[in-house]
Amino acid sequence: MSLEEEIHQKVFRSEYQKSTINLIYTYNWLNEKVSKLFEPFDITQQQFNILRILRGSGQPLSTLQIRQRMLDKMSDTSRIVDRLIKKGLVKKSICHEDRRLVDILLTDKGKKLLQTMDGLNDEMESIFKYLSEEEARQLNFLLDKIRSGENGQEEKSAEIPITG
Repeated sequence: MSLEEEIHQKVFRSEYQKSTINLIYTYNWLNEKVSKLFEPFDITQQQFNILRILRGSGQPLSTLQIRQRMLDKMSDTSRIVDRLIKKGLVKKSICHEDRRLVDILLTDKGKKLLQTMDGLNDEMESIFKYLSEEEARQLNFLLDKIRSGENGQEEKSAEIPITG
């Protein structure tokens, strides 16, 4: 269904305005789909992101290091970590290199949960089943290009032609 039909708006001021609204609408749609996948595990997307970051690092990280790697930069990392501690999915320990810092470690329970959730990969990817791999590559390129422009970085790679 087209954006116009989904939100009952027939006219947009420009293609840029429509693109902005389409990105926001699609983000919310995608966010809802992913949240529903996580419901049976009693875990939020932010909690999953922290667990994924810890598993990927293979070593303890401080909350600052976790925050730098998070997808949602507005999250209150410390509060999310505290919730994960209550669930027994992570634990805190004193940093051996700097005793003033606290490291966050993934527990065995957290590792097992992530292993179980790895089974969701196919379901998550199926959200994009109507895109070819080339279309997904183009989408990634365009989204990266939007963010690069905001950060003042010029995209120097060759333009990817949009195919129908």
